Amino acid sequence: MNLRPDYINAIAPFMDKRLVKILAGVRRCGKTTILSMIERELKNRNIAPDHIISRNYSNIAYDDYTAKKMYSDLKVAMNGKGRYYLLLDELQEVEGWEKVVNTLLENENVDIYVTGSNSKLMSSEISTYLTGRYVSIPVFTLSFKEYLQFKGKNEDEAKTLFDDYLLYGGFPIVAISNFDTAAAYQVVDGIYATVITRDISKRHKLRNKDLFDRVVKYIVENVGKTFSANSIRNFLKSEHRSVSIESVYNYIKWLSEAFIIYPCQRYDLQGKSVLKTQEKYYLSDISLKYSQMGFNRKMVSSLLENIVYLELRRRGYDVYIGKQAAKEIDFVAIRRNERIYIQVCDQFPEDSSRETDNLINIKDHYHKYVVCRDPLALGNDNGINIVHIADFLLTDNW
Repeated sequence: MNLRPDYINAIAPFMDKRLVKILAGVRRCGKTTILSMIERELKNRNIAPDHIISRNYSNIAYDDYTAKKMYSDLKVAMNGKGRYYLLLDELQEVEGWEKVVNTLLENENVDIYVTGSNSKLMSSEISTYLTGRYVSIPVFTLSFKEYLQFKGKNEDEAKTLFDDYLLYGGFPIVAISNFDTAAAYQVVDGIYATVITRDISKRHKLRNKDLFDRVVKYIVENVGKTFSANSIRNFLKSEHRSVSIESVYNYIKWLSEAFIIYPCQRYDLQGKSVLKTQEKYYLSDISLKYSQMGFNRKMVSSLLENIVYLELRRRGYDVYIGKQAAKEIDFVAIRRNERIYIQVCDQFPEDSSRETDNLINIKDHYHKYVVCRDPLALGNDNGINIVHIADFLLTDNW
């Protein structure tokens, strides 16, 4: 088993606490493996195997499973004394699971861990049943550090292997295999198709899949660019397709809920407020773009942004696009009292001011970085750290 210790470390403080541990992320990002790691950790703590109950609700055996059946099954499995540990995988497949989990939490001696591929597991909708009694732990595809570990490589080889990471992305199934690029993208396309079919089309009774696919393609093509629902509608209109603004908003919402995309809002550095217009969107894994469009070198700059965005999210930062008057900062990342500013580029330009001026104009003491793939552009420029993206991703504390 390829281990992902960061997730066990994140979960460990909440083990044996009366809280439901919710791990949510895009399909095939490694949630089931994390549950297996939790099971191994429990056994290392001398929990009897018959007191660890695992269920995977994406299995065909649980098709059309009701909440009542789920409750009865778990009750029958808990047929002895002492605490039981419930590891419930892809729980969103069971409608009404919240009531079951809440009932068990209130009435049984249980410690509950659940995973899901829908962000409703992490939203305010579950607070009706689990008010103050759950902790959300987002799960992402492999970080660059994890990618190296899965490949059995050390950090001395990082700059060489970063281009592989950029080419293949971070889905674990791809990282542990020796696929060529065509096969790798075919695997990712299968993951994408499953999400569209099971998590969106089926759940939302999608009536015009062709139109939905065209909206998705527009979003994927414009990763890292600002656009609005209205600009999508106008683009489709130019293709002689008709779609309402409400439908576009719904499509974006469904893609976000299924963790295909993450929205990134703009933050006004002068007014210190979050702006409600012209968001950007980033993919849950860069390989999703390749699976739909193939790989093209012209994509690299926006995909480097995507990689940095995901790394910031993995480390618990709230991430925004910075707006300062007419200028834009690629990322403003905020975590409690910490803040960092980041510009991302492929090759560092000869005129360094193109990447540094926006950062220099921010008059505070927080760290500022230009992150690039240029191996020669390293150092410090007026207090701004210029770092190779591989080094940035592998640095524990920025």
